[in-house]
Amino acid sequence: MKQPFFTLLDWFHDHPYILIACGILSIATLFGTALLLPLMIGHLPDDYFLKNKIGKHSIDNHPIMKWAFKIGKNLLGLLLIVAGLAMLVLPGQGLLTIFAGLILADFPGKRKLERFLIGKKSVLRAINYIRQKAKRPPILLK
Repeated sequence: MKQPFFTLLDWFHDHPYILIACGILSIATLFGTALLLPLMIGHLPDDYFLKNKIGKHSIDNHPIMKWAFKIGKNLLGLLLIVAGLAMLVLPGQGLLTIFAGLILADFPGKRKLERFLIGKKSVLRAINYIRQKAKRPPILLK
């Protein structure tokens, strides 16, 4: 007699395309972050995390471009956060990818969260190592 509830393994056995999609997503995010994350960290200004530093873009003068840029930046940030969360259990640089997504996304309390995360020695060490390889100065915190 068959049990009324499927086990997780039975469900994956009945839906193998889910496992294939997860495998492809895992490989794509692994290579995507390996290529894009160092570029993003390398282009980050060294004084980005100073308390009163808020960047202005020349695109801010055009209302339509300003909103298109803001929407695109937030969508990319959300995608990186979701991919980073997945990479916490899948292969990839999960914490760094989440951090990059947080830098791109706009939300209340963002600066405080960024400064908390960059204050972690392991995160700061990893980011400054990537910046050193890109021949960029280390991140300034004070």
